[in-house]
Amino acid sequence: MIEDTLLEAEEKMDKAVEVAKEDFASIRSGRATPSMYAKVIVDYYGSPTPLQQLASFATPEARTILITPYDKSALRDIEKALSDSEVGANPSNDGNVIRVTVPELTQERRKEYVKIVRGKGEDAKVSIRSIRRKAKDELDRIVKDGDAGEDEGARAEKELDALTKSHTDLVDELLKRKEVELLEV
Repeated sequence: MIEDTLLEAEEKMDKAVEVAKEDFASIRSGRATPSMYAKVIVDYYGSPTPLQQLASFATPEARTILITPYDKSALRDIEKALSDSEVGANPSNDGNVIRVTVPELTQERRKEYVKIVRGKGEDAKVSIRSIRRKAKDELDRIVKDGDAGEDEGARAEKELDALTKSHTDLVDELLKRKEVELLEV
């Protein structure tokens, strides 16, 4: 039972780190990447659809991205979704592809992005700590019910603390890398 609880906590913490990675990737730096558009939702025939399911992406230059819709009739909808998104894109289309040129980031905008990234990093760490708290409550319940001894409970709690620390350290490392990427001119 203790092992199951620890394994479940580790899986949930891994997912929290993955979500943080995706969140960090969706915040743009000075380069154009397809992951910037991961959270863009297009109204495709009345149903909200992620952009990545409707088009392919190519980056011919560092600050230019080409979006080629699989269905040419969705070109206008994709362009509208890009204009309305938080990405800050000015799309233009030639009838076949949508070309997005990512503007150069100002120092002020870079600092805003760093604040956003720090907030998302803190959210991920809060999530990890919450997972730890729930797992700790479960471990305490197992010991209280007599399904495991107090020594086993204490050992499991130390393991849980080590898991929590390793995952929060991983988020901190990802955060540090993203900050460096954002502040790099």
